[in-house]
Amino acid sequence: MSGHVHIVGGGLAGLSAAVELAGGSERVSVYEAGPACGGRARSYLDRQLGCRIDNGNHLLLSGNPAVYRYLGLIGARETLVGPKRPVFPFVDLADRLRWTLDLSRGRVPLWVLSRRRRVPGMRLAELRGLLALMEATPDMVVSDCLQPGSLARRLLEPFAISVLNTMPDTGSAALLGAVVKESLARGGRNCLPRFPAVGLSESFVDPALDHLAVLKAEVRTGSRVSAVEMVDGSVAALHLGNERIALGPEDTVIMAVPAPVASGLLADLPGFSAPDEFESILNVHFLLPQAPVLTGGLALARFIGVVGGISEWVFARDRILSVTVSAANRYATRDLDELAAIIWNEVRAAIDPAATAPLPLAMPPLRIVREKRATFAATVQQDRLRPGTRTMAPNLLLAGDWTATGLPATIEGAIRSGHAAAQAVHARRGTSGRPK
Repeated sequence: MSGHVHIVGGGLAGLSAAVELAGGSERVSVYEAGPACGGRARSYLDRQLGCRIDNGNHLLLSGNPAVYRYLGLIGARETLVGPKRPVFPFVDLADRLRWTLDLSRGRVPLWVLSRRRRVPGMRLAELRGLLALMEATPDMVVSDCLQPGSLARRLLEPFAISVLNTMPDTGSAALLGAVVKESLARGGRNCLPRFPAVGLSESFVDPALDHLAVLKAEVRTGSRVSAVEMVDGSVAALHLGNERIALGPEDTVIMAVPAPVASGLLADLPGFSAPDEFESILNVHFLLPQAPVLTGGLALARFIGVVGGISEWVFARDRILSVTVSAANRYATRDLDELAAIIWNEVRAAIDPAATAPLPLAMPPLRIVREKRATFAATVQQDRLRPGTRTMAPNLLLAGDWTATGLPATIEGAIRSGHAAAQAVHARRGTSGRPK
């Protein structure tokens, strides 16, 4: 007798679980509260700019196994593009210095021996900071591990802020170390930068919805679960406004909503915990009159890391220059127009030396997107609050980048959590899942 899996939340965690389960013995339904699936990784038509943009910038790596498994299942592996070499261009605005981090393709880090390929001014002794991160205990913060010097200031601290979305003096060293182990420690072949050729929805959402439709999975947008009805320690029903969806004995619920939503719906669930402190991300999208012609490492990578300013990453996407500012709670009281003006000047300083023509002096049309609760604060204390996949209710599972994935709140972590929830469904039912 087959069961019915009810997936609450149509972000990447929920879609990942649905993709893993659809087409098997289970009936699958996805309930998304908003008008479109994708959560924090989707694209939309911005009426102010008159073009389609992503709601956030995400830099992926070739060594993200869950991402590539998911894209393979939905037939979208080829929609990620990027340079053929593990190159990361940077600019230090304070020192007016530019360089391209050019990693070795293999595990042996020969790049650290070349002044042309490594961070300017770094000393080899500073590499102890990387080793300390990989050996960090759960109670350590990033700043505990770093060695003073150029490697920390020009690479590891910016890397920590963008990966953890949390400042190094409070960010979990163990979480950052987990990312280092899966990227830098495995060599440049696992560090090739990757991003969607068109947009996040075109890579991660639309192909998944097409895949689920073919496999007869149900996806309901505009369907907010307002309550979870519990009886004798198990989920008895889901309430969507006035609609009550009763669960049978073989049915399962996967709660794949953001942490604050899960906390509200599962407040009475014994043993439940979730992160309750969050960090924001600020994205600024500038629309240029024409696409800039780029040269050097920037032309190869199509993005540049920025040190010594408010901006952190600038992505060049045809006529759009998109800027990401992570751990943006520190700028919460700043005027957005003032921030945008500063960021535009930083973008000009970062792009102009690598472009065949300078960018306009006047700030072009723009869209500012501030996600106030973009991720949980990746601190030692908040990491301890992250729950596992299983709960005290036998028919209730959890998914989301805020669950205990062993990684910070990333696309890779979100997709892994959905996969883990799908595996738990199969384990509960004694069925086999998709092959690896």
